[in-house]
Amino acid sequence: MLSTYVPIVGLFALAAAFALFSVTVAPFVGPRRYNRAKLEAYECGIEPVDQPLQGGRFPVKYYLTAMLFIVFDIEIVFLYPWAVANDALGLFGLVEMVVFIATVFIAYAYVWRRGGLEWD
Repeated sequence: MLSTYVPIVGLFALAAAFALFSVTVAPFVGPRRYNRAKLEAYECGIEPVDQPLQGGRFPVKYYLTAMLFIVFDIEIVFLYPWAVANDALGLFGLVEMVVFIATVFIAYAYVWRRGGLEWD
């Protein structure tokens, strides 16, 4: 009975061994070409600035981008189960998905029209 799990355990062991090997060997065989730009922090193309201990204000653009990502990510989350169960849902499932995609497309067109996809 346990022999059916041997390939799965072997695959996990092989993956773990490869990950450990890659992490261990990379510092020794990889190139080391450090410069000032590589050692600096990177924050979405904006030059990092020193902020007070209390923190600073983030531009609203960060939050708008996050909300847009969530909207379109949720769309994909709903599309996968529909694609899997497409045959079982029939015409009702098709109509519901067309309504859902139309709603998301209206939101996308609104954001595009308002300039939410342009990063200034």
